Amino acid sequence: MALNGIGVGRALATGPVRRMPDPLPEPPEGERPDDLDAEVARTRTALQQVAAELVERGHRAGGDAQGVLEAQALMAEDPTLVDDVVARIRSGRTGQRAVHEAFLEFQVMLVGLGGYMAERAADLGDVAQRIIAKLTGVPAPGVPDSDTPFVLVARDLAPADTALLDLDKVLALITRDGGPTSHTAILARSRSIPAIVGVSAADSLQDGQVVVVDAGAGTVEVEPSEETVAATLRTIEERKAAANAPITPGALGDGTKVQLLANIGGAKDAAKAVELGAEGVGLFRTEFLFLDSKSAPTVQQQKEQYVAVLKAFPGKKVVVRALDAGADKPLSFLNDSEEENPALGLRGLRVLRVHEDILREQLTALAEAAEATEADLWVMAPMVSEPEESEYFTALARELGIKTPGVMVEVPSAALLAPQILESADFVSIGTNDLTQYTLAADRLLGTVAAFQDPWHPAVLRLVAEVGKAGAEAGKSVGICGEAAADPALAVVLVGLGAKSLSMTPAALADVRAELLTVTLDEARARAAAALKAPSAAAARAAAAEVAKVPASA
Repeated sequence: MALNGIGVGRALATGPVRRMPDPLPEPPEGERPDDLDAEVARTRTALQQVAAELVERGHRAGGDAQGVLEAQALMAEDPTLVDDVVARIRSGRTGQRAVHEAFLEFQVMLVGLGGYMAERAADLGDVAQRIIAKLTGVPAPGVPDSDTPFVLVARDLAPADTALLDLDKVLALITRDGGPTSHTAILARSRSIPAIVGVSAADSLQDGQVVVVDAGAGTVEVEPSEETVAATLRTIEERKAAANAPITPGALGDGTKVQLLANIGGAKDAAKAVELGAEGVGLFRTEFLFLDSKSAPTVQQQKEQYVAVLKAFPGKKVVVRALDAGADKPLSFLNDSEEENPALGLRGLRVLRVHEDILREQLTALAEAAEATEADLWVMAPMVSEPEESEYFTALARELGIKTPGVMVEVPSAALLAPQILESADFVSIGTNDLTQYTLAADRLLGTVAAFQDPWHPAVLRLVAEVGKAGAEAGKSVGICGEAAADPALAVVLVGLGAKSLSMTPAALADVRAELLTVTLDEARARAAAALKAPSAAAARAAAAEVAKVPASA
């Protein structure tokens, strides 16, 4: 029997199932504290302790996990939620009941908003469980203890648990809920844990059942044969050997160069990217400087952070994305009004044009950082939809000292107008996550439409092909910086469509490097051509795989 879901990465694992314990029961109604002031103080202490524990876990985990856990810590101390909890206690509820009601009400509101906010409801629920556990003196629900390695199965996994999984014990993750960009998926990818999310039948798995988890295929084989388990273990060892092979520049089997770059969120990620063989940075997300601030950081504050990243890549390309605020990353000093559909609203370059002073300061800080280091700085604008926006950004960037300005292709209009955009931009980088969501009208952060969020879809690949063709004709660089680049089989197709560089989470570099070396440019183009003719994402994946089976001499 095989179960299907959304695979994260391409790794394999096999082992017995261990299920995550069920959540804590709902605190009883009707109980009244003897001393309301003491109950308020006790609850405030629990909130602060949980927040501190989450921050400490974040420091220990580092990388993407740190940002996720610190965001959870902010939830535990959110003034609106804290005030609501206190008010409920003063009306006669226990601390744990007040936390349950206040957090649940907020969760329901987030689910109603949909998209990114709905994904965050699960994180809020985890914080509430931790606070209630603290108040009642019981362990918070978490990863089960085990003396032997196991495959962890859960409804969903809290960031605090995912970030600190013991990789000597947890072989793989299977979750019933979650989409390809849920926190479980993001953290699993960054830690190289085989994972399959959105497995609707995950609840049918029982403790002790042996499974084979194939993240590349998005399948969970239940009670496999001994032969299948043996074959899986052999493949795992072969992939380990490939990952430990000497690091070489990205290239195809015929010598065609393909730059392999890293997606990073700050200086803390740079060293790991270099260690894993990144030839530079294809996406430096600068939001981390702004998200926790009530006002924009100064030019000097920004410059210091940018210098710390650029110094790690002397003589190498570092592509920086200008502040991408709005939609799932609202900032109080930029987005001060609610939008019914923020993913289609004032985000990216659109909001930066409204607040041009913030864009000017960021570009100035980046130009000064480049002057102080030896890195090859490229800067790109997010959410560009037409040539005029490219002209605006590149002119302003050059005015402020940026030598290589470009734009991101994240919406279909930008892909279709790539020739005109490349008249002003020095390069383009395709953000496949957003390009897929806008092409298929499927919110990339909404689990209910996760099946549509597949960059293998021929409609998405045709848009990539349009951009690749435009780049070749203009003699300008076309890169991929979405998660599609981390799929080795899809990476080959993207190169066949004209991509000259691929940027991904550093943990995926070894697999992609090894896969590229198995094909020539003609073979990559043949796989791409087959995928373009397919009617669906699944068919495109199968078509490319079928071409891969045919010997080059056939």
